[in-house]
Amino acid sequence: MIAVAYLGPPGTYAESAAQSYVKLHKWLESESQLCPYPTISQTLKAVAQDGLNYAVVPVENSIQGSVTMTLDGLWQWDQLQIQEALVMPINHALITCAQTLDRIQAVYSHPQALAQCQQWLEEFLPKAELIPANSNAEKLPLIAENQTLASIASQRAAELYNLPILAFPINDHPNNCTRFWVLALTPPTTTGGHTSLAFSFKQNAPGALVQPLSIFSSRGINLSRIESRPSRRSLGDYIFFADVEAAIEDPRMQEAIEALTPLAETLKIFGSYAIIQP
Repeated sequence: MIAVAYLGPPGTYAESAAQSYVKLHKWLESESQLCPYPTISQTLKAVAQDGLNYAVVPVENSIQGSVTMTLDGLWQWDQLQIQEALVMPINHALITCAQTLDRIQAVYSHPQALAQCQQWLEEFLPKAELIPANSNAEKLPLIAENQTLASIASQRAAELYNLPILAFPINDHPNNCTRFWVLALTPPTTTGGHTSLAFSFKQNAPGALVQPLSIFSSRGINLSRIESRPSRRSLGDYIFFADVEAAIEDPRMQEAIEALTPLAETLKIFGSYAIIQP
């Protein structure tokens, strides 16, 4: 049996991404078992240390940007390799047993989902308390017990938990989508045209980031995303994550990695992969 960990519980968008990954790879359909985990960190650890085969976690949203817990976890569990990226449309529903909006006192959801519906919430639920959860579906069992509570999750989640939807869609932008990474301990069986990596510097010096950027630009390689995360060693010390539009086998990419290595204190390459929209 092939075990696929995902940010659970059942009904999350990560579960939908995991299901799509399995369907895209026919050899997995009859052999796979989806395994929910309560946090992104535990989902990654399930593969990095606990013997599961794949992990499916969100990494970037088109409205709210990167999911920092995934980036921090990948830096920690750097033995993981990206197999594929899946881009999934995200349409949020307000799930509640309340008959009207004015009865809702609190709304639960993942911080990303709350942020993706911020304008709607400010307009229609300005007095409701917004309470972050580990996932969109985590607090749905509470909704059935209290008509003053609501949750932001998917239509499928409402069906799974047999809960009513009061409003749909409520995301602020109609083209809302999230990119998920599928990760494993082995390199991908087929590589695509995108590579993700991260690096830190030996010291925080003026213009330190200019050299790595010029390494890629001088070779005609586009960086589709670059951002910093605190190294947690000291204030002002950062790790830089980058998505590069080139495969690791590309000779230009090989040259860039060779030039970047002596500049970096630590360089981690998370693999080359394809981006798929199921």
